[in-house]
Amino acid sequence: MISLNATRGPVGKLPDEPWITAPETRAVIDALMAKGAEVRFVGGCVRDAMAKKPIKDIDLGTPDPPETVIDLLRAAGIKAIPTGIEHGTITAMMGAEKFEITTLRRDIDTDGRRATVAYTYDWVEDSNRRDFTINALSATPDGDVYDPHDGLSDLAHGRIRFVGLAQDRIEEDVLRLLRFFRFYGSLGRPPPDKDAMAACRSHADKLPTLSGERVRDELLKIMLTPDPADVCVLMRGVGIFKHLLPEAGDVGRLRSLAWLETRAIVMEAVFPDALRRLAALLDTDADGAKAVGEHLRLSNKDKERLSMLCAPKLDVSPDLEDATRRRALHEIGPERMRDLALLTWAGELALTPRLPPERTEGWIELLEECNAWQGVCFPVQGQDVIDLGVVQGPRVGELMAALESWWQQGDFQADRDACLKQLKLLIESDAG
Repeated sequence: MISLNATRGPVGKLPDEPWITAPETRAVIDALMAKGAEVRFVGGCVRDAMAKKPIKDIDLGTPDPPETVIDLLRAAGIKAIPTGIEHGTITAMMGAEKFEITTLRRDIDTDGRRATVAYTYDWVEDSNRRDFTINALSATPDGDVYDPHDGLSDLAHGRIRFVGLAQDRIEEDVLRLLRFFRFYGSLGRPPPDKDAMAACRSHADKLPTLSGERVRDELLKIMLTPDPADVCVLMRGVGIFKHLLPEAGDVGRLRSLAWLETRAIVMEAVFPDALRRLAALLDTDADGAKAVGEHLRLSNKDKERLSMLCAPKLDVSPDLEDATRRRALHEIGPERMRDLALLTWAGELALTPRLPPERTEGWIELLEECNAWQGVCFPVQGQDVIDLGVVQGPRVGELMAALESWWQQGDFQADRDACLKQLKLLIESDAG
């Protein structure tokens, strides 16, 4: 169904913001309009501007085909990159600024993962293929806002509605199921749209057909919504975790972690972290975390971090002795120590929301110690072992490991001379 707004003119005005009148923005728009084509801001930048939120990306729409867009940009001396030319998208680069320009499209065929499109000159037809009403907004370079699906009203009231029939939109691209929960978490207000929830429930079993990369990107964005635990409760209710993330556990720890990161702790080093929040949601061991990382196509670094957070080798808490804390900071670093402290603290809060004041102070002191950690440098190198007559090989590494363990047990107090003296004793003991 197309709203009556589809047949009307502009219904609003973009707020006066610097990104609209920036020289880079105007240069790209002037280039695209050089031969008379109509150009509009589309999608997220219009939505976020009307919601008075920061603008991340500037997207533009035009009826001109991609080849013409490239020619127009290059004629104006603007770098054009065919980042998604098969889908009608060109990226324009102006210095450090990036603009995505997409030709107006209509869907010819869809299979739940990708669409076959044809170009069109009709702005309303292009809006019909968008996922949500709030993402179907467009605005002229002068700021006149067009709203063919009542997206402004939905935005104002926190309603996340699919364009047309929710079932149809999800059948076109199953990823929209996850996008619904992401936008609900960031811009929505309860209760969630009933038609959307019903469509999500009926199509949740199709989520495993999506690529791990697409799922990862949406899932991590969901983790960064203001109250991800509430969103996860809704997702579990429609069966998403059963099909997509069976390792997901109770949301209590996630809820407490989000509270700690955003409202309870005022520290520059403590801020919302998507991977840490994902770890808070999971109830699994190192192997299970590895499987999640593989499925989501995480980088090797993120897979290792997720496994460590789900199955830590050290119980981090204010109960640790000072020397043990310092050894842990040296071995895993302040960032991972902070991760584990926040996760464990969140776990305690999930069980006991009102901790004794001294316990809370202990957690804060531990985080402050992470912030203040400057690191310590082991004062001996492998060459020192060789210089003392040990043949280069595995034994050098064994001696270095034994010496460093002794140095750590002594709370890093031994200087180079003391370490070399202990090294000689280890070598003599080995020879004896």
